[in-house]
Amino acid sequence: MLTTFLPPRTRPAYLAIRAFNIELTRIPDASPSAPVRSMRYQFWRDTITSTFAHKPVAQPIPVLLSSVLSSHQNDQGPKSHNPPPALSKSRFLRLITTREKYSTNAPYPTLTSLESYAENTYSTLHYLTLSALPLHSLTADHIASHIGKAAGIVAVLRGIPLLAFPPPPNHHSNSSALGGTLGTRRVHQGAVTLPLDIMAECDLKEEDVLRYGADAPGLKDAVFKVATRASDHLITARQMLKNVQRGGDVGHGFEHEGEEGYDYHLLEDNDYDGVQLNEDGAFGGGGGGDDGGKKSERQKMEVEKAFGVFMPAVPTALWLQRLEKGDFDVFREDLRTRDWRLPWKAWVAYRRRMF
Repeated sequence: MLTTFLPPRTRPAYLAIRAFNIELTRIPDASPSAPVRSMRYQFWRDTITSTFAHKPVAQPIPVLLSSVLSSHQNDQGPKSHNPPPALSKSRFLRLITTREKYSTNAPYPTLTSLESYAENTYSTLHYLTLSALPLHSLTADHIASHIGKAAGIVAVLRGIPLLAFPPPPNHHSNSSALGGTLGTRRVHQGAVTLPLDIMAECDLKEEDVLRYGADAPGLKDAVFKVATRASDHLITARQMLKNVQRGGDVGHGFEHEGEEGYDYHLLEDNDYDGVQLNEDGAFGGGGGGDDGGKKSERQKMEVEKAFGVFMPAVPTALWLQRLEKGDFDVFREDLRTRDWRLPWKAWVAYRRRMF
């Protein structure tokens, strides 16, 4: 549904990126044995490499992604002095590596490591979508980073009941034909993926969750602490957006700036001369101004262009509100259903340019 808030020309890239992510998330359940999982992840590494070399394999996702890359290349044109950035191959590979690292549902050692997982998965999906707009912006990436971390943490919380009490394995899988057998299938034992440091603080034991479920001592306290971190990221992203819209700075530095894959260069100031934003966020006419004014206008333009990519903040915030209303019981059935308010809340958020 959130695809509606993206420009039409960006939607093929968005669909390719999301479909690619879904394929990665399906690998652990579709490939119970470790060697087969490793082969499938390597297949996607090779597929991404060949796709970026304009030699996609004959499958829907690589073909669509190749089409997007070709479209970006054509849009640049030979005379463009500031071509739009292409999708980043390294970010696709980072997504594969992170999904593979956590494919066994091992618990996160710390809350910080959970944030790192969210950064390398959900935030990375946002970065790729921003590149597809195309938009290469430190400000937009910074806001998207916090939204992605919140969404990733929420995804882990939502998955606790399903991982603690997994459904029976699919014995109709053809994984055995790829080298595995039913006798060597991964045993579908329960797992608790809450950060170990938080579990220790709340005196929460994995065996208690697997035995008592929602009634496990310390579970709600642990969920509260983790959910609070997700909420903090949303609050930070919201405040950063307000600061930029009011003509100020985001308020703090981007912690990943300078790392591999996080290299930024500012557009030339004269690229923004004569361009201003109206009060409703639309582009209008106007003069240049000093360097600070140009930077402020540039940041406003960037977050305006990027706002459709920020929209996952809306369902993330709605889920956290329902979790709080349910006293942080992640086993509540209503937390596994779609919020009927989402279409209306999403439209209002987009209209007001505030999530």
